[in-house]
Amino acid sequence: MRLLLDTNALFRWWTDVESLALRVREVIAMREATVYVSSASAWEIATKHRLGKLPEAGLFLPRFSELLVRDGFQPLSVTVEHALEAGRLPSPHKDPFDRLIAAQARLHDLPVATSDRAFAGLGVTVLW
Repeated sequence: MRLLLDTNALFRWWTDVESLALRVREVIAMREATVYVSSASAWEIATKHRLGKLPEAGLFLPRFSELLVRDGFQPLSVTVEHALEAGRLPSPHKDPFDRLIAAQARLHDLPVATSDRAFAGLGVTVLW
């Protein structure tokens, strides 16, 4: 199984794993699963931390890449194709981070681990 974590799911994994849906935790724990983390999530967490919205992110931001490796997560870089797809999505959902993650999910045929119902309106499969 392959899975793309949205920013909130990644944040929960690193700060409050029990708040993640059981199904998401099970997939992450599967040896054969490939779990992706978008570089948009790094951007979102760093931005929200800078703005004072995620003070606890200061505990793991300096080790972000190291933690991805530790947890076996695969980074998913943002490409021009991802950006174009995000801009073309017909949904009224305006969050640029969500749009970018949804675009990556669509282009790579990945379900997204998210509790955010807005992702369904972005044309992606949601796992929660």
